[in-house]
Amino acid sequence: MKYLVMVQGSQADYEAMTGKPSGDRPAWSEQELQAMFAFMGELNNDLAESGELIDAQGLTEPAQARFVSKGKDGRPVVTDGPYGETKEVLAGYWLLECASLERVTEIAQRVLECPGPEGLVEPPVVIRSVPDSAGGEC
Repeated sequence: MKYLVMVQGSQADYEAMTGKPSGDRPAWSEQELQAMFAFMGELNNDLAESGELIDAQGLTEPAQARFVSKGKDGRPVVTDGPYGETKEVLAGYWLLECASLERVTEIAQRVLECPGPEGLVEPPVVIRSVPDSAGGEC
């Protein structure tokens, strides 16, 4: 079964990773960032070696995103991020092929072990199964 494992973040999280603390988000040091990158690299290598990794990506900060919606007149409305009404956004993901929900849950628990600065509040890791057939094309 395929699973999408997602980590969430906010603009404040991305700013903290550049050394700018914000509210309850402690600033990351260069050493803490390197430890996080090393942890993620090791996790990805382990998942690739086990044959479970299909894809994994970290995403850019919300300030570099766009939000496209329909206006009341039915015409597209394009807004640059970040968005005031959105606190958490998708920060990165893994697309995995795992034997069971229990196995992907073990992987998600490992993601939570990622190092960071003291006082870091870890957002939950979200697991969603991906059906084998989407039931049609867009």
